[in-house]
Amino acid sequence: MPVTLGELAQRLKAGMPELEVAGDPATVIRGVCTLSPGEPGCLSFLANPRYRPQLAATRAAAVVLSKRDAAGHAGNALVAKDPYLAFARIAAVFDRSDDFVPGVHPSAVVAPGLTIPASSHVGANSVVMEGASVGGSVYLGPGCVVGRNAVIGDGGRIQGNVFIGDRVRIGKRVRISAGAVLGSRGFGLARGPAGWEELPQTGTVVIGDDVEIGAGTTVDRGALGDTVLEDGVKLDNQIQIAHNVHVGAHTVMAAFSGIAGSARIGARCMIGGCSCINGHIEIADEVVIIGFSMVTKSITEKGQYGSGFPAQPAREWRRGVAGVRRIGVMEDRLAELERRAGVISKDAPPEAARGRAAKGGEGGDEDV
Repeated sequence: MPVTLGELAQRLKAGMPELEVAGDPATVIRGVCTLSPGEPGCLSFLANPRYRPQLAATRAAAVVLSKRDAAGHAGNALVAKDPYLAFARIAAVFDRSDDFVPGVHPSAVVAPGLTIPASSHVGANSVVMEGASVGGSVYLGPGCVVGRNAVIGDGGRIQGNVFIGDRVRIGKRVRISAGAVLGSRGFGLARGPAGWEELPQTGTVVIGDDVEIGAGTTVDRGALGDTVLEDGVKLDNQIQIAHNVHVGAHTVMAAFSGIAGSARIGARCMIGGCSCINGHIEIADEVVIIGFSMVTKSITEKGQYGSGFPAQPAREWRRGVAGVRRIGVMEDRLAELERRAGVISKDAPPEAARGRAAKGGEGGDEDV
């Protein structure tokens, strides 16, 4: 429903007391829009300085912006300390994508004796197995499977074709996008005389409150204990969480990240896309891992870490790779020079590794 600019400010005041209205508080807002070109009757935002030139020409009825940008803006505005966060909360006011009609679809299968709350929805062809519990105001989309003795807390939003395994426990207000799998068998194998033998995975998955799990993401159940995602964890699409991983509260991970078994990730971490984290290591709280990183050892102090190479022109990349290949040869040459000069270096390679320089080494642009 349409609301005025002043009403929006009042709704957000509790969490953002610094919020102020600049212009006409009676301006009617019917939705949200981009800054350029903007839409009459809608509200936009300006958070990135690169888009300041678009402010003067926007057709939006009002703009959320900082105090610095508001000084040069003649139109209606909401002035916020964090314009992006304020806009996110305003956009939620107009978001109707979570609306649903309660009820159980005729094609859904609910185990005998289970009661689905009147405020919840079970979609077409979904299956809720024996002993499962579905909380109030839960939306369970079409084609979902809720395993035996699984628990879904109040206010959950679970899109189509989501698999929730046996005994998985999901907290309140959890959002799970289409195709996600929670509680699949972990990758536990023992080498036997005739090949690999399966190690039973007897744990489950425990999800805290206000967690988001993206489309196609997989969270394996624990081998003995449980795989745990604490409150407020946000997972992007196409992420792999292996058995017995523990992810701390309010950590976020971007798409295509992979976390190997029994790793422990701290709270409030940020894991960039396509990053890989080795198993059985620990990452401290408030660690930022840059995309395409390979984390092979524990990180014990908060901060920013990375290991991937940014994209560069192919010719420069080939030179760089060739240079890396020649490092061993250069070490041998340096060690030989130090030996002749009578200098003893603690970083010199072992005697057994020397001698490659005399053979001409290897590497070069032609090898890449």
